[in-house]
Amino acid sequence: MTDEILVLEKYLERINYSGSTKATEETLRNLHICHTLNVPFENLDVFYSMPPLLDEFSLYNKIVLNRRGGYCFEMNGIFSIVLKKMGFRVTDLLARVTIDGLNYTARTHQVLLVETGNTRWLADVGFGNDGIIAPLLLDDEKGQKQFAHEYRVVKENRFNGFLLQKRAGDIFNSMYAFTIERCYPDDFVMSNHFTATFPGSFFKMMRMCTMPTKDGRITLTDTHFKVVKNGDISEKGLKNGEEFQNFLKQHFSLDLDHVKTGKE
Repeated sequence: MTDEILVLEKYLERINYSGSTKATEETLRNLHICHTLNVPFENLDVFYSMPPLLDEFSLYNKIVLNRRGGYCFEMNGIFSIVLKKMGFRVTDLLARVTIDGLNYTARTHQVLLVETGNTRWLADVGFGNDGIIAPLLLDDEKGQKQFAHEYRVVKENRFNGFLLQKRAGDIFNSMYAFTIERCYPDDFVMSNHFTATFPGSFFKMMRMCTMPTKDGRITLTDTHFKVVKNGDISEKGLKNGEEFQNFLKQHFSLDLDHVKTGKE
């Protein structure tokens, strides 16, 4: 590890971005897309009992210099830092995740409110369960298409905030609820500590690595490799740990030996 502060040019190279760095809607959209399509969501450090650090040095070293991925606090943490350096107005938020639209977790998912002019956007480059690829208009409840995906943000009364939903056929399934109350560094330290260390945390139970694609998503877990493409699903069961390692290298450019040792 080094103590090198985040170098914007190296981050942009990491996400394969070569466009404008002006704080505009177009820049925000393109940065968001490049990050989600090039940096995998993964929980390997958490699974191997190495709780992530959220300071700028640690995020930069892991995601940019070591070309790793991360989970929400890391992915949206570094994205927030980058956007602020580029002049965007960013408010860091915490959301409550839901699977069934009825039961919600504690506030353990980081998301971002980004403002360009008078327009407010939901940005989230770190949600591994069918998360958004591009930022979403916060104040427009209509469906918003993103390649093969469609999402919407609607008002939510239970928590007096907003609800992110994704279309599945003729319905929209709820993903998480959030308010626009600003959260502070210690809020994320606490949420990250709980998520990374609580024995019942999903991220402690199994390894996973996933990335969206323009026509679907690829996902690797301990037991299978799944490809979703234009609504069609193909799935391959894994026979052993060697297959997991091979899929991790082939599809996500991650080396499990490197992850477990923490070597640069």
